This record gives sequence, C-alpha cells and structure tokens, in this order.
Amino acid sequence: MKTKSFSKIIAGTMTWGVWGKNCDTKQMIELMQSCLENDITTFDHADIYGDYTTEAGFGKAFAESKIDRDKIQLISKCGIQMLSETRKNTVKHYEYSASYIIWSVEQSLKNLQTEYLDLLLLHRPSPLMNAGEIAKAIDKLKQDGKIIDFGVSNFTPLQSDLIETKTKIAYNQIEFSITHFEAMLDGSLNHMQTRGIQPMCWSPLGSVFKKDNEQSSRVKKMAESLALKYEVSVDIILLAWILKHPAGILPVCGTADPSRIANLTKACQVEMELQDWFALWSESAGTPVP
Repeated sequence: MKTKSFSKIIAGTMTWGVWGKNCDTKQMIELMQSCLENDITTFDHADIYGDYTTEAGFGKAFAESKIDRDKIQLISKCGIQMLSETRKNTVKHYEYSASYIIWSVEQSLKNLQTEYLDLLLLHRPSPLMNAGEIAKAIDKLKQDGKIIDFGVSNFTPLQSDLIETKTKIAYNQIEFSITHFEAMLDGSLNHMQTRGIQPMCWSPLGSVFKKDNEQSSRVKKMAESLALKYEVSVDIILLAWILKHPAGILPVCGTADPSRIANLTKACQVEMELQDWFALWSESAGTPVP
C-alpha cells in the first residue's frame, strides 16, 4: 500500500465533536462533503478528541456517507493518556509501549470504521519513550497494513532524531503560525527539511483572532491591507504566509464551519510576494528583520 498524498490544507476534526460544535451524524457528513468539494481530502484526528469520542462520531458519519475510502486520507494520534471516565488513569501521562501503541491504533480503526490509517502520529514526546519499543509497534502496524505512514507531533529535532535511530519519521505536526514562528528560527523547520520530514502545523491562524493585544492588532492591520491587494480574506493571507515556506508545511485547519471550509483552499492560489511575506513577519515580531 502506497502513501497517498495529503491535501495542501488538512481538516482538523478536534472541534467537530463535544470539544466544539458537537456535530451530529448529518452535520459531520455535510462537513466531510464540504471538505471534499473544496479539495480538502485529509482529516486529522487524535484518539483523545472529544474525551475519546470524536473518532467514533466521525466513523459513524463516514460509514453512512458512503464516501470512497480511497478518496480520503485519515490521520490519527496516540500516546496521551487523559483523565477520563473511559480510562482508569489517575494522572495525565504519556504511554508508548509497543502493546499500547498497537492497541490504540486498533481502537482508532474500529472507531473510524476503516481498515487502515494513512498516518499515525505520536501525539507528544515522553521522557520515557524508548525508540526500539516504538519501532517494534510501528513495524508491526505497517506489516499488518494498519498504518501506511508514521510520524510525530510536537517533537523537537533531538527527540525526532532519537526515534529515527530505529524507525523513519515522515511527518512532524507542530505549532506554527504568523504569531508562533519559533520553529523557523530555532532550527526545527531546517532540521525537517534536512531529514526529509514534512511539517504539518496546528493552530495555523495563531492568536490573531484569539488575543486582543498589540501583536494581533499589528498583524491584522498588515493582513487587512494584503487581503485587499490579493482579493482574499485575512485568514487566507495568514495561511498563504505559511504555505510560502519551502519546508512544504501543511496547515491543519480546525474549523467546523462549512462556509469557512469553502474558503480555505484559496490560500493555495495566493502567490505572496517576497516583501509582503517579510512585512507580515516584521509586524508580528514587532521589529524589522535583523
């Protein structure tokens, strides 16, 4: 089974369930259809979303939608053990034993009503993770056709290197945006390009619409003028800024609003000029480049 390429914009499902819009089956089907109509074919999950319930909600909708499995890509994550009525945990922790990783993937497959994941990510690094133990699980899952590809999420370059002593990492999903751009300064994105790891990014709009502070106000002002220039909305400018980076970052957009979904892929058509890219970054940093 070959890796299918992911869409340039990925649909994040975290807010589709009880952690957000609490969509029913019909609404989830409509969201999936809306994504597919707008060239968004990749859906990003994690076992913990919706207190371990969102995958099953999506799976039920997916089964009823009769969407062809070959037309979409499913990503999920494992490793975070939350305090939940569905788990016997007494403290939030991370677990990366081979048996747990395999069990967790099998749960995700059952919930998503699919035979395989296009990509499995380790959700967050643990100080106790053992690269050999992780590789044992990944090798078995790949051999059994339960996952096509493997990656990590929120891992530093050194943490990635540790895992890569035993098994190849194809993706790293990190936080990255116009207001959270450290990954392009601390060597993270350089490291991924050097190692052939493709970055994905969560929270791609950053804190621009979440925080009412000087940084957001500066970014908004500049983004509004660029939005007029490129004839798109402000959020599309912020996504286009990410897409210009040569590492080939895939933004994971967590909206559950069909009208916003319809707008997202416009970012792929924006050819942001070099000086506009730097102007936006300078406004976010609050200082000209060195």
